[in-house]
Amino acid sequence: MASIDAIDRNILRLLRVNARMSNAQLAEEVGLSPSACLRRVKLLESSGVIRGYTALVETGTGGQGIAVLINITLDRQTEEFLNRFEMAVRKHPEIQECYLMTGGSDYFLRVEVASAGDFERIHKEILSTLPGVSRIHSSFSIKNVLATRPKGRR
Repeated sequence: MASIDAIDRNILRLLRVNARMSNAQLAEEVGLSPSACLRRVKLLESSGVIRGYTALVETGTGGQGIAVLINITLDRQTEEFLNRFEMAVRKHPEIQECYLMTGGSDYFLRVEVASAGDFERIHKEILSTLPGVSRIHSSFSIKNVLATRPKGRR
């Protein structure tokens, strides 16, 4: 796709908040006809700007989960160490996100827990057993500022 204009940016913003909104509702929000809106969404998908859609899954914390952001440093940064670590992380659904990073740590992980005790279990049973880990630095979030957005905000 050559360029993304203001309407495309608006479509992307709205789909980030609610990817299940109907095309008719999306079209109304961005000021297009439903057919023109659908054509734009299809172009955004086929060009790879929209890579897919996902579901936000309840973590069992009743919506009151605590996000824990974790920096992981490995003993070595060889391809073998990175691959072993990534294969191990994929086996644990408790780890919601895992990013290979530049900078001070090798990986950035996110988990959601119900309590500090729940995180202690994940730390002992999962994080500390991942292959090649030399350092784990965890931070508990206070709140997700973007989790709830004001209604009618554009």
